[in-house]
Amino acid sequence: MKEYRKFRKRNQAEKKEKRHLALAFLVCAAMLFTGGCTSENVPEETEDDTAKLTVVGFSEVGAESDWRVANTESMKATFTEANGYELLFDDAKQKQENQIKAIRNFILQEVDYIVLDPIVMSGWDNVLQNAKEAEIPVILVDRDVEVDDDSLYVTSVVTDMVAEGRNAGYWLEDYLEKQGREDEDIQIVMLLGTEGASAQIGRTKGFTEIAGQHENWKILEQLDGDFTQAKGRESMETLLKKYDDIDVVISENDNMTFGAIDAIQDAGRSCGPEGDMIMISFDAVRAALEAMQAGEINADFECNPLQGPKLAETIKRLENGEEVEKVQYIEETYFDTTMDLETLIRGRAY
Repeated sequence: MKEYRKFRKRNQAEKKEKRHLALAFLVCAAMLFTGGCTSENVPEETEDDTAKLTVVGFSEVGAESDWRVANTESMKATFTEANGYELLFDDAKQKQENQIKAIRNFILQEVDYIVLDPIVMSGWDNVLQNAKEAEIPVILVDRDVEVDDDSLYVTSVVTDMVAEGRNAGYWLEDYLEKQGREDEDIQIVMLLGTEGASAQIGRTKGFTEIAGQHENWKILEQLDGDFTQAKGRESMETLLKKYDDIDVVISENDNMTFGAIDAIQDAGRSCGPEGDMIMISFDAVRAALEAMQAGEINADFECNPLQGPKLAETIKRLENGEEVEKVQYIEETYFDTTMDLETLIRGRAY
């Protein structure tokens, strides 16, 4: 890390100049189709403007959920010029190939840091190797990756998805016991997030691990909901047509849960503390807490989207030449209908 710090100090001015030239090249390439490139087309950038700012390239998954929008806003609110940053933001629209392209563009522009929220866990080795060879630190946020060489990224600022899934299982154990149903046969369906995403893999692994400890818990089926409301509704409609005796719905994010609730109500069924089915969700956005207050969700396990400040703190430590932990977990909690939901909703930032 000390060697990296020396490299940054020695090459800071050179990197800024290269980034400006890369930007000029991109502008000129675009202008070829609209009248040519002149000095007037090239954005002006003074040494004072650039030397003070740490440039962060951020590849975001997309805008597929309320949680994701809150996560993006946290990053944009944190990495501002007023805070000493220039943020290059890229929306991958839920396509890994877009993220790979964005990372390569960040490398071309010689950013100081690359922040990646990976859509899926696999397929990153080559492009992260490119970043390493360019001596640009990569920080993972929200989700994790599977690579052969974990030196391809500096640290990950993530949520413990497996723990979230386990905690949902522990909560269900306690809830059924309080209802006197711990010995009943419990029929469960699961709405899974985007296949291959660490959130999907972790939450599924954690919950099924606990479910496997109960012989009377049966997972009827797991269907893909792709973390979207529309797909969550579609998958829940399929499950309702197939099974008459669903006791529990595990939905791996709130937007899928909203779609599932719509499907359940359209089918003349109900969910929540007074309903036909126990509804357990993940993310705990404000709208989900409002649905819980309305009696439609039993419990929701938080995945905190406000990760910008933790990420900025990590970058400052790296800038100071400090060592950082390889994995840094975001603090999270859970919510259920026994809590003061009105107060929680009023204070919810997302």
